Amino acid sequence: MSLVNLAHVCSHLQNASKARLGLTSIPVSKLHVNIALGLQREGFLSSVTLGGPTPPTPFHLQEQPEPEDLDEMAQTLKRQPWQAYPVDLAHPHKRPHIAEQLKRSEGHRPDDAVPLKPARRRLWLGLKYWQNEPVLRNMKLISKPTRRIWLTSEDLAKITRTREASYVKGLTHPGECMFLTTDRGILEARECVERRLGGMALCRVWG
Repeated sequence: MSLVNLAHVCSHLQNASKARLGLTSIPVSKLHVNIALGLQREGFLSSVTLGGPTPPTPFHLQEQPEPEDLDEMAQTLKRQPWQAYPVDLAHPHKRPHIAEQLKRSEGHRPDDAVPLKPARRRLWLGLKYWQNEPVLRNMKLISKPTRRIWLTSEDLAKITRTREASYVKGLTHPGECMFLTTDRGILEARECVERRLGGMALCRVWG
């Protein structure tokens, strides 16, 4: 786990929010993906999309489909379960009807495909704004490469109640979140308290 790269991501997202960007990208890694999905869960990001060096089209950044569309999709997969598997556009003869539908889909470009080389992959993040102000204003690293901070569930219970514990300040800002790496994956501090888990503190985010 590279905390140096995570520090770069924290500063990059801060600067992108201050610059009022609607979309930005970060390098792809397991840690970055889990942090980005956690930020999306907590409402700091509008979308998380795996792509290449060029930004994905708005078609791939749409919000979640309506419940009616999900029901229709479930019925389709029940009748044709093979529809759940990805389409290989390089060999459209395998499933020509679905490949043709994807090619005709709105906003489809060859650049939207995820590159085969991992070094060329990027994680595209959609930033959120409310009343012309960024939702994600600050994102600070807690553990440093030279000093990693481990917290117990008791410490996290104090921190989530705005009290200081193990040299970590409490969560005092409205909507502030703290992410930790645990044996159950990357979790938010309040979720760790509910599950009675401890872990290494990664970063804290607030608006």
